[in-house]
Amino acid sequence: MGKIDVSRIRTFSVVAHQGAGKTSLVEAILYNAGKIDRMGSIESGNTVTDYEPEEIERGISITSALAYCDWSGHRLNIIDTPGFINFIEDTRGCLRVSDGALIIVSAISGVKAETEKIWKYACQYELPRMIFINKLDKENSNFLRAIDEIEKSFETEAIPLNIPLNEGSTFNSIVDLVNMKAYKYEGGKKEEIDIPQSTEVEQFRKKLVEKIAEADDDLLERYLEGGDLTSEELIKGIREGSLTRRFLPVVCGAATPNVGIDALLDYIPLCLPSPEEFARISPIRGRNPRDGSDILRNPDPSEPFSAYVFKTIADPFAGKLTVMRVYSGTLKADSTVYNPVTETKERIGQVSYLLGKKQESAQTLLPGEIGVVAKLKNTNTGDTLCDDSSPIVFERVQFAEPILSYAIAPRSKGDEEKVSAGIQKILEEDPTLRYHRDEETKEMIISGMGQVHIEIALQKLKRKFGVEVDMKTPKIPYRETIRTRAKAQGKYKKQSGGRGQYGDCWIEIEPLPRGSGFEFVDKIVGGVIPKQYIPAVEKGIVETMKEGILAGYPMVDVRVTLYDGSYHSVDSSEMAFKIAGSLAIKKAAMEAKPVLLEPVMKVEVITPDDALGTVIGDLNAKRGKVQGVEPQAGGNQKIIALVPMAEMLTYANQLHSLTSGRGLYSMEFSHYEEVPAHLAQKIIEERKAEKEAEKG
Repeated sequence: MGKIDVSRIRTFSVVAHQGAGKTSLVEAILYNAGKIDRMGSIESGNTVTDYEPEEIERGISITSALAYCDWSGHRLNIIDTPGFINFIEDTRGCLRVSDGALIIVSAISGVKAETEKIWKYACQYELPRMIFINKLDKENSNFLRAIDEIEKSFETEAIPLNIPLNEGSTFNSIVDLVNMKAYKYEGGKKEEIDIPQSTEVEQFRKKLVEKIAEADDDLLERYLEGGDLTSEELIKGIREGSLTRRFLPVVCGAATPNVGIDALLDYIPLCLPSPEEFARISPIRGRNPRDGSDILRNPDPSEPFSAYVFKTIADPFAGKLTVMRVYSGTLKADSTVYNPVTETKERIGQVSYLLGKKQESAQTLLPGEIGVVAKLKNTNTGDTLCDDSSPIVFERVQFAEPILSYAIAPRSKGDEEKVSAGIQKILEEDPTLRYHRDEETKEMIISGMGQVHIEIALQKLKRKFGVEVDMKTPKIPYRETIRTRAKAQGKYKKQSGGRGQYGDCWIEIEPLPRGSGFEFVDKIVGGVIPKQYIPAVEKGIVETMKEGILAGYPMVDVRVTLYDGSYHSVDSSEMAFKIAGSLAIKKAAMEAKPVLLEPVMKVEVITPDDALGTVIGDLNAKRGKVQGVEPQAGGNQKIIALVPMAEMLTYANQLHSLTSGRGLYSMEFSHYEEVPAHLAQKIIEERKAEKEAEKG
């Protein structure tokens, strides 16, 4: 097919929880549209949109993938999205560039927490949606139960456009409620059959007609007088109801045996909007980077070019691939575009469509289309590309902050640089990952949306860049302090022939309020310690406090007063007084009731009402102090609590389990607090064992 009219483009994401059948459905769509000549399967690892080795190995989508096909004069641009909780932020980014969402609901498992979360993202972007009830060929499938769950979970009326005539292992027949025809699928062929006498068919047809009629006074009057609606009137009403989100159109089938997929393809152009229609629902807004003014764009090929980059693929062979959605104007091969975010011009070479990992030449991209270009030097996910003469910046997707961190160490010594370089490439692909080197613990820390997320990132690091690392729980940045005042002498005297070493100081230490840090007070009078040696005493104290006295953690919130001492006119030196200061602080600290401090985090947890008690009980068990509970929209509660960091390292997995995947949380550092004595002793012993192991 040549270049298509923008009004006939449909760009949408296929979304649902993991295991609902998204990838299998995309495979069936591509097969029915003639884009591929045989259907692959998850089990065989040969589907178009699950092509990463990590996806094939685990049998789940871990990253979004693109495909396209043509059906009855329409171009369908399809984004197959992940449904596993660790990767749902990628799905959020895909919905940002979609004009609609095709939500899959399994006829076995119904609506799960991940699908509810994705639904909320679709609401934020005002996307028209339609439902495909999948897996009607499986034992225990139940169409009516699925409809009931859809209405309860999404609080929207679900209107089936077709319904199954049978379910389970014998499922092969569907009734089209719009045209009142029944079809049987067998042996890869479809044939029309008689509609059996069925109260269910009558009830669902009546529900559809009433829903369409109630939006139009003339239709409603005719219907109430006993008249029926024509197919054309129904089709017009379905389109209006779907685009205004007055109801949810529902289509049914089974992807794997390829039942009802052609009907779904017929209804996608009807129920989901073109780029022009979606721009009327949610206008294309941006900001002029030169004067900050608001700009509106239309999805018109003749307007100035603008596109949003929503995905980056780091390919060790092809280099960086930049995936974008065009919003206005036309992107042509062998052209130059402007990136207003990095304030650089980018040279566009080939322009391609993506069919899974395969690139197919496009030459030009129109509004609503998604394409890929290679080797852009200064463009990253979230950037805008546009005409230099008409600059515009689109708002970036704000991804959630990572919730789980691990320390990583290369298996081969000397691979630190390779690890850092490889992870930087993976960060380009995945904006929900974070990486930094902890200055205090000297560890390399990687943070992500969950354990599987981090594990897969490190698998990619090994596969793409040949570097292996070990994962371990990151160290807690404990601190030490004192509870009371104490005085001590630090005296360093060494005589071994020739010039000796002599330094002698008396100090008093006292605790400061939490968060005060360190204070040094010089109260030397009469020159008992010469002025040039006093900074050396302070240096010795500061260095010793950094290394810790109780368990090797930095000592904080202490005032040290230097008030007396003595010196030797020949043997005294800066080094001697530095050692004296170190000896003094060690002695004084041990007499001042030293204690261990731990970081306490301010934690905010969003949980459904039905899990509130369980989540609060769990936080209390983690030594948490609940500060308050606030009701939230959608039957949720927000818990605000102060919890020690040591108790929160694997909280992401625990909260997922406690709330069946419906809970969310965020945390930030609040303050340091004393560690209970029984726990402090254990931490001190573990730290000593660690240091012994490092020496040995």
